[in-house]
Amino acid sequence: MDRPREKPFVFDCQGEQLVGILHQPVEIAPVGVLLVVGGPQYRVGSHRQFILLARFLAEKGFPVLRFDYRAMGDSDGVGVDFEDINKDMAAAIDQFFERIPEMRGVVIWGLCDAASAAIFYAYKDQRVKGLVLLNPWVRTESGEAKAYIKHYYLARLLSGGFWKKIFLGQWNVWASLQSFYVLLKKSGTSVPLDSPNIGELDANAPLPERMEDGLERFNGKVLMVLSGKTDYVACEFRDMLAESDHWKSLLSQESVQSKTLAEANHTFSSAAWRAQVEAWIEAWLKSEFVALK
Repeated sequence: MDRPREKPFVFDCQGEQLVGILHQPVEIAPVGVLLVVGGPQYRVGSHRQFILLARFLAEKGFPVLRFDYRAMGDSDGVGVDFEDINKDMAAAIDQFFERIPEMRGVVIWGLCDAASAAIFYAYKDQRVKGLVLLNPWVRTESGEAKAYIKHYYLARLLSGGFWKKIFLGQWNVWASLQSFYVLLKKSGTSVPLDSPNIGELDANAPLPERMEDGLERFNGKVLMVLSGKTDYVACEFRDMLAESDHWKSLLSQESVQSKTLAEANHTFSSAAWRAQVEAWIEAWLKSEFVALK
């Protein structure tokens, strides 16, 4: 039986050389999947996550391209972060279509800040038909502080081990109170989340507001996957969502599907968690894009 082929190659982005790995199935589905890494990561992914996902999807007929954007992994460049990789994604998609001309569109897959980067880019490129967003990074100073107060300190108060330390004199009361006070001050910072103006993305606006703007301007399909309460990135996203009617409206559209794997950590590191996420992605791709012409 013929198996998907894996082809390494090098391509140009703004004069820098980027490294990509193409996973080419025997029979090509209408859409391919571009895996965008979240920093600090490279095209293999933590616990080989990106390799395993790429091979799984290629076995199902979906072409996959994983690559190192500038300053990541084996690619050239310095000082590039997730907010500055639009040109990297554009160059990668150009190469993807050049090598798999049968495709009719691309889905961008991103975890953490790569999900945020995908939102910033997708609405600008009509070739992008869908987004798979895992635990999107919506970090603000206020949001981070609220997440720790709600999901760490309150959980500690309900922990038997915490009260045991107090009674045994093993808890540094002063240091803990200082830390809690600093977080409490930060949590009071006001962050506007429901901006009515949808024009060019404002580089000075808070991260959640810019992501909201970009997602509203995207006309494709979205699959949102969140981890459970042990992942503060997912917790911060859920807390932000609870405070924003506009975000709630965006994620309630028919074009958006949402999944939560309550027991999973940030990178879905166990074989069982990975298999569940793979199954969700496969089912979503087949339901939304197999008939794409």
